[in-house]
Amino acid sequence: MLTPRSTPAGAGRRLLALCLACALSLWPRPSPAHPHGWVDVTVRVQMDERGRVEALQQRWRLDPFYSQLLLEELRAAQGEASMEARLDQLGVEIRHNLSPQHYFTHVTRDGEAVALGEVDEFTTLERDGRVVLMFRLPLAEPLPLDQAAMRYRIYDPTYYIEVLHEADDEAPRPDALRVTGADCATRIMAADPDPAKVAEAATLDRTEQAPEGLGRFFAETGEVRCDLP
Repeated sequence: MLTPRSTPAGAGRRLLALCLACALSLWPRPSPAHPHGWVDVTVRVQMDERGRVEALQQRWRLDPFYSQLLLEELRAAQGEASMEARLDQLGVEIRHNLSPQHYFTHVTRDGEAVALGEVDEFTTLERDGRVVLMFRLPLAEPLPLDQAAMRYRIYDPTYYIEVLHEADDEAPRPDALRVTGADCATRIMAADPDPAKVAEAATLDRTEQAPEGLGRFFAETGEVRCDLP
């Protein structure tokens, strides 16, 4: 099995980016149970001048283990490029691999799927030893919320990587989901997976491919309601 030190630098970055996007890893993990990594996420719901949702501004903080692997690989890479430039290139690769999966983001209104656009801003940086991804994911069309709430879930379909809102003492932080441009109510609902799904996830090790869609059973749900009075 390859390790970060035995993999050429460029290939290592591509493999790690692909790992994040496709929930596949080549690197050893400290525990055989799912999930094998996690992302702490915050979401800013951006509204247009007519009070319609136009985009989800997201910030992902990769877990310390993933971050360490990525940063060590970037530092070990040959060449004169600055760390900032190397992080930018990593962001390009991650964006390329996450785009076909709509950045693990699923949006609905009144139970119906909402079409998403393509990310138009993407930044990769390091903060306090963790790799941070920030991007703006627009909806395909502005979405009015005067008749029904919008809900979203962000999850890796195979549950290899767990995505949770930023939390304090296991409770989502008040700023983990906010709305800009309108006065709307928000809430984050915890997942409530069937015990059989929990057992199924726990029995999978890193050499096994989880069934497609397993991750949705463990996904938190963000809700934004902007009903007219």
